[in-house]
Amino acid sequence: MIDLKPACRRMTDVLAGVDDAQLNDPTPCTEYTVHGLIDHIDEAAGGLAALARGGAEAARGGLGAAQPDGGHFGDARRQRVAEKVRALGEAWDDPAAWSGATDALGVELANELWGRIALTEMVVHGWDLAKATGQPYDLPRETLQACFEHVRSFVPRAPVEGLWGPSVEAPAHAPLLDRLVAVTGRRP
Repeated sequence: MIDLKPACRRMTDVLAGVDDAQLNDPTPCTEYTVHGLIDHIDEAAGGLAALARGGAEAARGGLGAAQPDGGHFGDARRQRVAEKVRALGEAWDDPAAWSGATDALGVELANELWGRIALTEMVVHGWDLAKATGQPYDLPRETLQACFEHVRSFVPRAPVEGLWGPSVEAPAHAPLLDRLVAVTGRRP
């Protein structure tokens, strides 16, 4: 079991620092603008929290729940996305969430792996959003280490092709966060 709450708390801090003027800016996750990445975070947090609470049927109800709002992030939307991110951390805080296996989105994986995917979504996309909006980004070493161990083994063998960009080279002496995002195709 991994504690997702530090990554979720950091994500809510980064979300709070996004200005509406930045919504159309590009992000290191090249298929998303800032606004599109927030929509993806909203959808992923809701779906992965539902998966932790109740499996595939609940996850299907959470995925696709993001409501694009025409380019305005506003306080109500900011609060709603932050609540979903906090709920994600709380849902994976239950040891039962890490047991068994779930078929979600046509891929059956051990729930432990789904939990690590949830961690990676918060860590890597938190970094993407912070980078795109000029915010600092840091996490506890144990959070980064757990995510790095996951991406280092999972990304090259991901069951769905194209989820991540091709890994880029990062020096062995680079900070752990830089090495982690490099594995997922980002240039630190």
